[in-house]
Amino acid sequence: MTSRFTELAVDCHDPETLAAFWCEVLDFKVIDRSEDKVEIGSWVPTVEDVRAHQMSPTLLFIQVSEGKTVKNRLHIDVSPIDGSTEDEVTRLLGLGATKTDVGQGSDRNWVVMADPEGNEFCVLRTLALRN
Repeated sequence: MTSRFTELAVDCHDPETLAAFWCEVLDFKVIDRSEDKVEIGSWVPTVEDVRAHQMSPTLLFIQVSEGKTVKNRLHIDVSPIDGSTEDEVTRLLGLGATKTDVGQGSDRNWVVMADPEGNEFCVLRTLALRN
């Protein structure tokens, strides 16, 4: 018996806005929505696919009334695939992300950012091919 990592749930005030932001960041699509939640992903999960492969998890944004009060204990890391880390940080700032300090110091090769509701995430080194 085993399990699969199929989705990451994110509590938030505005699931539609946060889902739209992360769709732009990750090139995901909305795959399900209801009154108080929106699920996004790069694929539509089926039982057969989940059983056969370890697939990329979806993100599920769930509306809650309480606000974020402390640094996330779990966060998303993203790696640019089409340009430099600096270019990706600039793009994400344009989408509504902000740079944030969680005590990481200035000598790191990654950048800590926050999504429009303040959830921290990191932009890691680029995976773009260099000529």
